[in-house]
Amino acid sequence: MSIDQLVAECVAQIDASHGAREQVIGVSRGLIRLCANSIRATHRGDFAEAERLLAAAGAVVAQINAATANNPEIRAAGYTQDALKEYAEAHLVLAFLAGREAPGAAALGVDPAPYLNGLAEAASELRRAILDGLRRGETARGETLLQLMDDVYAALVTVDYPDAITGGLRRTTDALRAVLERTRGDMSAAIRQDQLVAAMRDLERRLGLREP
Repeated sequence: MSIDQLVAECVAQIDASHGAREQVIGVSRGLIRLCANSIRATHRGDFAEAERLLAAAGAVVAQINAATANNPEIRAAGYTQDALKEYAEAHLVLAFLAGREAPGAAALGVDPAPYLNGLAEAASELRRAILDGLRRGETARGETLLQLMDDVYAALVTVDYPDAITGGLRRTTDALRAVLERTRGDMSAAIRQDQLVAAMRDLERRLGLREP
């Protein structure tokens, strides 16, 4: 085989990888937008819209999976992993807030590292739902979601592998811990306030200042 032929073979492979890279970069941006909009819809309680957006996002993930099937270096690239992380996060936020069973990484077609990072970020998103609920007096639901946050943190803190393998999961888990502690403090204050209000109402009833 001539030198030109040897070079041509390599160029053909590089050209295919380049084409896959350009495709993935392009669709990844759209995937992230779809996932962000799905999370916003979930927080609004519009689960049907969140599901519609996730269905569109799923088609994009299928494109990414097809484009990276023979290009592991593109699959492992930051832009690909970040987009898949957002996809996992959006699915998990919907599952958590809709009271559904959380899908696994294989079911979503997502690698373990972006899935676990998406799980941590989905748990952090529960803080917003908890605070929104507290403003409506939904303390019991807040306690349930806080326990879910705690369960996710307790599971992720046991994943002890180098960041190069987990995609920086340790940092994401540390961030979740900070969010969890702030949220626990907010929940404790809300519970104490509820207890104080209940005690005052009970005292008023005992003094005859309030109808039983």
